[in-house]
Amino acid sequence: MKTVDSNNDLPVHALWLAQDDTKKNTAVLASRRGDLNLHKKVNSLPRRGIILEPLCGKVFGPEDHSLILDQGGSIVGLDCSWAHIESSVAQVMKRTRLQPRMLPLLLAANPVNWGKPGRLTTAEALATVLYLLGHEEQARSVLGAFRWGERFFELNREPLEAYAAAKSSAELVALQFEFFNLDHLIESEDDS
Repeated sequence: MKTVDSNNDLPVHALWLAQDDTKKNTAVLASRRGDLNLHKKVNSLPRRGIILEPLCGKVFGPEDHSLILDQGGSIVGLDCSWAHIESSVAQVMKRTRLQPRMLPLLLAANPVNWGKPGRLTTAEALATVLYLLGHEEQARSVLGAFRWGERFFELNREPLEAYAAAKSSAELVALQFEFFNLDHLIESEDDS
């Protein structure tokens, strides 16, 4: 089993709120493989870095890279059930100084939300940030425990490459329109 700190890997963590089946939970499984550090309490999280949560409205972009790459910040995934996302985000964000960031749109490859834009597992979300930071091998390792893991990169090859090449967050956000019909997504969310 590899350790999270090997081979110049970036520090990757997940806050696990135990809201779903541990046997299927991607953060739990990736932590067992040594691909991330799993935390059960907010106060045990790193003090500097970003926390991935999909409600904050600010996309992880090139301006955030130095916090991780140059300033030693960590990447933290908030692992909770999509059914409890709003209350979970509210509970966690009032207790951490980590910078909240969301991801640009990508398609989920996990079996529960396959093909749904933005409905990523924690492991998919963490792998996305690693990929955007130029740590593709580590990103693939995080998803290596899952038989659908490589499919995530196949489904999202073009947007991932474009997002990684973006020079600013504004450019990255605009790129989403090239890959996804955002008007349709907003309408379908309003209908649910």
